[in-house]
Amino acid sequence: MTEYPQLLHTVLDTTDARGLAEFYRQLLGLRYRPGDEPPHDGPDDGTDWLVLVDAGGARRLAFQQVDRLEPTTWPEHDVPMQLHLDFTVSGVEELHRQRQRAESLGARLALDRTADPDEPLYVFRDPSGHPFCIFVA
Repeated sequence: MTEYPQLLHTVLDTTDARGLAEFYRQLLGLRYRPGDEPPHDGPDDGTDWLVLVDAGGARRLAFQQVDRLEPTTWPEHDVPMQLHLDFTVSGVEELHRQRQRAESLGARLALDRTADPDEPLYVFRDPSGHPFCIFVA
């Protein structure tokens, strides 16, 4: 029997590991891996690696602190997208609700394609500039 590699988690580089982890924690309803919770002395704790897990403890996203990050210029191709995350919701009403949530957490709208009857979607940039999509599956 062939053994295949298993995806452990997706890692996002960022100049603010705690801030970006907190953004996705709130957006997706995840929690910190035990030991990665924010310290009591404030949000900027100098952490350079954090992991978020789901309710069952499965790793979902990790965040790696970097000194410099060149945000994508998408849809222009000067700096390509390189990676993006796709999230689905059940319907258009939920899509609009999630846009409000994402923006309230610090996401910036990059593309509004909600008029597309086949696949309404929003493309956002997270607080570190990584693109992600929320769309009706």
